[in-house]
Amino acid sequence: MSRWGCLVLLVLLDGTQRFSELARGIGGVSEKMLAQTLQTLEADGFVLRTVYPTIPPKVEYSLTRLGREVGIHIKTLTDWVEEHVPEVLGSRSQLAGRRESSSRLIAR
Repeated sequence: MSRWGCLVLLVLLDGTQRFSELARGIGGVSEKMLAQTLQTLEADGFVLRTVYPTIPPKVEYSLTRLGREVGIHIKTLTDWVEEHVPEVLGSRSQLAGRRESSSRLIAR
């Protein structure tokens, strides 16, 4: 699943939304990419696209049972990642320090 697909599922966990609401909720996604992502998620059985016979047509997107299930898993993972960002950054900093020390020893 793509980054945009994950973000769409996370936004739709809050409930049914129209295309423009999704675009605002995600931020930074082009209309073309969002449309392609929604088509893929619909084909995969994660998103339900409902078209209302109005003028202009009203289209809403919501999660299927399967989409809600995978969305909850993605949310659990993203919550875990956000909680552990300080540890990850600390590890990166320690490794960078060790590499810098090693480089200085080799340069001598």
